[in-house]
Amino acid sequence: MGDQFLVVGGDAAGMSAASKAKRDAPETDVIVFERSNWVSFGACGLPYYVKGEIAKLEDLVVMEPRRFVEERGIDLRRNHEVTAVDPDAREVTVETDDGHYRESYDELLLATGGQARLPDVPGVDLDGIFPIRSLEAGRALRNYVAHHEERPARGIGSTSARELRSHLDEADPEVVAVVGANKIGIELAEAFLARDLEVHLFDSGPRVLRSFGADIAEMVEDHLAEGGVELHLDSPVERFRGSDGTITMVETADDRVAVDAVAVDVGVDPEVELAEDASIELGPTGAVATDEYGRTSAPDVFAAGDCAEKRELLTGDPILWPFALAANRAGRAVGRTVAGQPAAVGGVVRTLVMKAFDLQVARSGIVDHDEARAAGFDPVSALITSITRAHYYPGWSRMVVHATADAESGRFLGANMVAEEGTAHRINSVATAVTAGMTVDEVGALDFGYAPPFGPVWDPVLGVSKVLEAKLE
Repeated sequence: MGDQFLVVGGDAAGMSAASKAKRDAPETDVIVFERSNWVSFGACGLPYYVKGEIAKLEDLVVMEPRRFVEERGIDLRRNHEVTAVDPDAREVTVETDDGHYRESYDELLLATGGQARLPDVPGVDLDGIFPIRSLEAGRALRNYVAHHEERPARGIGSTSARELRSHLDEADPEVVAVVGANKIGIELAEAFLARDLEVHLFDSGPRVLRSFGADIAEMVEDHLAEGGVELHLDSPVERFRGSDGTITMVETADDRVAVDAVAVDVGVDPEVELAEDASIELGPTGAVATDEYGRTSAPDVFAAGDCAEKRELLTGDPILWPFALAANRAGRAVGRTVAGQPAAVGGVVRTLVMKAFDLQVARSGIVDHDEARAAGFDPVSALITSITRAHYYPGWSRMVVHATADAESGRFLGANMVAEEGTAHRINSVATAVTAGMTVDEVGALDFGYAPPFGPVWDPVLGVSKVLEAKLE
């Protein structure tokens, strides 16, 4: 590898790449530029911080910045924003509070992440509307809805005007809207209810969690409604209205709901401005296009994390998948490659697990028939209701599993599942089967562990495989 490896972005992909490159090639100068003061944090924990289950924002930090410097020998430069990349000159331009300078590179990683997408409707710039992606956005939202439990500290890094709202001292919300019935949106709805707020959940689609299928989604919808969430489905937001610059109402084609705050979860857009300005190729998803090793169209420039495309293993298509494990894995692979041991960044089968009040909801692979046919499969599905423990062991609950296979090859394509317990570890067996290209027969023959407190003799994954097997005969 070269003498100097530069990393733009100090979260999952960036710090994983920097750490692995420095570990495998200690003689290399590894420099990380992070435009904020935060590095290596778990943004997926923000709903639980807003709820109050996590006491301090700093608890979401995975590793203290000083440890990267003192223990790993990484030159970590926080509050340094890379504003331009010049692939021909092999250098970047860096802005700081003291001015700007240029830094040369032998290899460069763009790990610029993604930003929360906002609805393209009037009024989206009003105070009291929170796109949750950064730690500072999470702090601002918690301050807004929790009577200012934790004031913003000084010296915490770059903070946008949208993130630290100007009317915190006057805010005393009673009604909150969530726009986007997705993972973070549903977890935030629970957080708001725990703070005794009235919660309205809006989504443009006919059901929550669209990628989970109708059977699973309906169970989650019923559970949300029972928990106190007012659902507004098939209700795209058309306008946000406000007074004195602050949100007061969410407006759809059929309804107008007075609110005091809005949290938004309608997707993540990859941060690709640096790449675009440097004429680095973007893929069909709008994220940076890379090869199997994370290389971009520019020589010795890599991209990883939420700014880069992922490959869906079942279809082979490039997709956006802004989740932590994929970012960490891709960053680590780039670090190995830069250190002289080429490693593929790998693909995804879109495994996801989440909490919806007392329910655990999980998915992996392809279950939807239209999606399966578009990928060239002939789908056959099975839907079963099982239990999470032996029937005689106290505390069991019902588990619904919906799985799909390919009729021609017998390949197990994926499953969705929901229960009060047990989905978080079971979905990993599904992910393993889908990634390995296993058939339904092979999945049904797996030697799962069994004990009454953890499951029935015929685990729900084995059970749904048996039903699929019968349908394929």
